[in-house]
Amino acid sequence: MATISEDIRCENDLALFESLSRDPEVCTVNERIARMEQESPLRTRRRLLATSVRLSQRMSPKLHAMMNESIQKLGVEIPCELFVFPGPQHNAMCFRPEAGRLFIMFSSSLLEDFHDNETRFVIGHELGHYLYRHHDIPIGYLLRGKSKVGPRLALQLFAWSRYAEISADRAGAFCAENNEDVCRALFKIASGLTGRTIHFQVDDFLLQVDQMQTEDAEPGTGSPPADWFSTHPFSPLRVKALQLFHASELVTAGGESREDLELGVQKLMSLMEPSYLEGRTEATESMRRLLFAAAITVARADGEISEEEVRIFEKFFGEGAYSETLDQEGLAADLERRAKRVKEICSVPQVMQLVRDLCLVARADGYVSVEACQVLERIAEVLGVSSLFVSEMLDAELELD
Repeated sequence: MATISEDIRCENDLALFESLSRDPEVCTVNERIARMEQESPLRTRRRLLATSVRLSQRMSPKLHAMMNESIQKLGVEIPCELFVFPGPQHNAMCFRPEAGRLFIMFSSSLLEDFHDNETRFVIGHELGHYLYRHHDIPIGYLLRGKSKVGPRLALQLFAWSRYAEISADRAGAFCAENNEDVCRALFKIASGLTGRTIHFQVDDFLLQVDQMQTEDAEPGTGSPPADWFSTHPFSPLRVKALQLFHASELVTAGGESREDLELGVQKLMSLMEPSYLEGRTEATESMRRLLFAAAITVARADGEISEEEVRIFEKFFGEGAYSETLDQEGLAADLERRAKRVKEICSVPQVMQLVRDLCLVARADGYVSVEACQVLERIAEVLGVSSLFVSEMLDAELELD
């Protein structure tokens, strides 16, 4: 029988999780991790003991009490060890379990600055990652390992990771049981503020999120478009998704239906998914044409296209898509025209999405040369996207938090 905590899991998280769990590349990496864990058990715990401070029951009775409350509320059955590391950012993370134990680590600033219920939200969020088995999709290993995954799988992994954060946020909100405290926690994560100098107003904060979205899903003029694609430390889309969750029947009696909740979340997150790869409109066709030419140009930026780059290219565009007869010089020369066409007929979110996906394609083989970065920045400039956004996407976090 499913528990309440299982019932609130985001449906798209579950669907993508089940699909990725069957992917041969994911299965291969999980088999490799299992062998590593057999050969070197408790490797994570040893690293944590060497680099952070374990918070015992006597050192942090209140934190342990909140952890135990959240464990019971979510129906989690695993002993937990808590750690703290010195850090100015409000951050926390949950590690893949080892030997039947779960390890959760908090930054010192988060423990110092968060009130009890804000901390409950963070605890519930981290426990949510364990509860929903998110560590079974080892996104860091897959995207940083020696055997690089194809760009299509990379994009699917990033899409799933955002829905995984939605599920974890719901688990955190379920533990906190107070929407204002949840929003205050997200405000602190977003701003880095402690609340001691700024008086937080939840309505004003949520209004800021609403102002980022107009009826046609364009980012608002009051906030940089890149904010829509931020993965760390804060995404406004997650705040909006939690609003929908709080207003749904899962939380509020007589609230919106579960179906409407998931449709609303999917509409929000569609801004970040590579749906243009299958789209049949003039805009999506122009995006694919630019992506194809840009991928070739980025791959050859350092002088030649390697066999590994060809393999990755064909994983993305299909077997046989690359050919020695491709007019690589012509594609490079046509980049600016294709980029101008995309800027002319595509929305701002579509343009930002394309630049983000091109950065993911560029980094798929684990290395982005200086010359490739210059090509990416030149394309971004034509599209009206800042070079800072390119840098952020090339350095995007690869782990759940």
